[in-house]
Amino acid sequence: MKSKYLDRLSKAMVLFDGAMGTALYEKGVFLNRCFEEVNVSMPETVIDIHIENINAGAQVLTTNSFGANPLKLAGYNIAERTAELNITAVELAREAIKRTEADDVLIAGSVGPLGKLIEPVGKLTEAEARAAFAPQIRALAEAGVDLILLETFRSVPELLLAASVARKEAAGIPVQAHFSMGPLADQTSGGALEDYRDRYLKEAVERAVSLDLCDDIDVIGTNCGVGPADMLELLLAVRTHVKKPFVVMPNAGFPKDVDGRQIYLADPDYFSEYALKFLDAGAAAIGGCCGTTPEHISKMGKAVLNLATGRKAVVFSKIDKEVKLHEQTPLAERSGLGKALAEGRWITTIELIPPMGTDLSKIIEKAGKLVLPEITTVNLPDGPRASSRISTIITALEIMRATGIEPIVHYCCRDKNLIAMQADLLGCEAVGLRNMMMITGDPPKVGNYPDVTGVFDVDAIGLLELGRRLNTGIDLGGNAIGDPTSFVMGAGVNPAAVTLDVEIERAYRKAEAGADFFITQPVFDIEALINFINAVKDTKVPVIIGVWPLASYRNALFLNNEVPGITIPERIMKRMERHETKEEARLEGISIAREIVDELRPVAAGVQVSPPFGNVRTAIDVITSQEG
Repeated sequence: MKSKYLDRLSKAMVLFDGAMGTALYEKGVFLNRCFEEVNVSMPETVIDIHIENINAGAQVLTTNSFGANPLKLAGYNIAERTAELNITAVELAREAIKRTEADDVLIAGSVGPLGKLIEPVGKLTEAEARAAFAPQIRALAEAGVDLILLETFRSVPELLLAASVARKEAAGIPVQAHFSMGPLADQTSGGALEDYRDRYLKEAVERAVSLDLCDDIDVIGTNCGVGPADMLELLLAVRTHVKKPFVVMPNAGFPKDVDGRQIYLADPDYFSEYALKFLDAGAAAIGGCCGTTPEHISKMGKAVLNLATGRKAVVFSKIDKEVKLHEQTPLAERSGLGKALAEGRWITTIELIPPMGTDLSKIIEKAGKLVLPEITTVNLPDGPRASSRISTIITALEIMRATGIEPIVHYCCRDKNLIAMQADLLGCEAVGLRNMMMITGDPPKVGNYPDVTGVFDVDAIGLLELGRRLNTGIDLGGNAIGDPTSFVMGAGVNPAAVTLDVEIERAYRKAEAGADFFITQPVFDIEALINFINAVKDTKVPVIIGVWPLASYRNALFLNNEVPGITIPERIMKRMERHETKEEARLEGISIAREIVDELRPVAAGVQVSPPFGNVRTAIDVITSQEG
């Protein structure tokens, strides 16, 4: 089946719009009205909603036709207007696209359940149900939708029946079928909560598999009923059991049911944080259901769209047969860090964050204090949390010149395209900066400049591949560059990732792309880190553990609640909570960090210390306390 939608879905994550019902209610449409009739009585209102979603970044508009089937419209005495209301719904979406000149935006024809139970559970016969779905789907197809979206179906048999009708009435148009479930924490059947959760997720898997096996369905998914947290659990449970693309469209909070529609509001920032988790969990498309607004969609898009494209495999130009490939410089000859890695020596590196302004004196002074036999390098994050700081490359160069200590330059994919990144890498080689930490980078929305566009031509894997090319004397275009570069390349890993299997798989891909070492996120769960190191040991890539000596209980709360990828066990939280003075808390944080390093020394290749608030004395206290 040739389809713009399916083709786009195969290449990158797709962003749907937010809730039409919520938006209509906000614009003064009372809940006792027929929302689909608004298409003809208040067309500009519907167009405005579509335009708001387009401006927010939505790539697919959902028509205002959810309940436009003859059975539901009969409740408003307008069943005979089924075709009119559905065709108009499509025309309004198309008009919004025309007014915004957003020609690449697609249209999904929304079809909801009939609102009546089908035999043998209810009185509605299968023939009557088919007869009710048919005119709605036929009208949407004739109006030219890009896909039929069957959404918010609690009954899988009804959903399968609707898909069968869609395949017949909308031949050649993709069918996307969504089942819907109630909140995971809604323990209505008694028994232990964990037992209920297991039964719930098992049922979700069974529903997804039944849709995955249906030839009438091209894309499957789930929407409504649950918020982002529950939907992530559902996605994690389902994704390994299905082959078709899986789409998630969570509610933004707890719904109020009004004639099959659930209307409420929630926080877009919280909602968008989960967009990244959906991406990592393998969702093919995301969108918003009840309670979500264009603001939700905007923040979701800024969080994931460029990143989603970047996570696809990068394709570099082919290398001409006449171009000579160089052997990579032996690791031990590339840098001091490379030599230490090659010899299997214990690595110690301290994280120093470049300043916001232009004064480098303080960070150079701190780096000078770290010129100690126990410390191998300092490493410099590139715009952490999407902040705008002085160039990491310039900072590293000045530190190296002033102190002689060898830096690791973090370099992220967020801010520059591949041409600019290659230029920077060649510049680093020219001035002797050889140690590079290749990272994808935080999306702009998490920082102080949420409206800035992220580039993400590639992700960390693609950047590693570029570095490996340069190390063989070939640029991204397949051209010879003369003498090859000699980078020692690192990559980040997160042993506490929600989607751990994805993180492990990406670690192997980073190793294949050329990573010479891994550095973990700051980890407080020793068992989780040991399990992760064992899981990636076949990569043969040394793992340097990230350690954050906690400064206070407040600092621990912030890390645990606000920093993605960091989870602090309750026992450590309690240890920090009992201290009243800053110095007592600092010493406790150092003690915890030492214990973590001591326990992990047998399986790790080294330690990176991220001192809170740039306190290098704390970092030195952690490092110099270690034996070996």
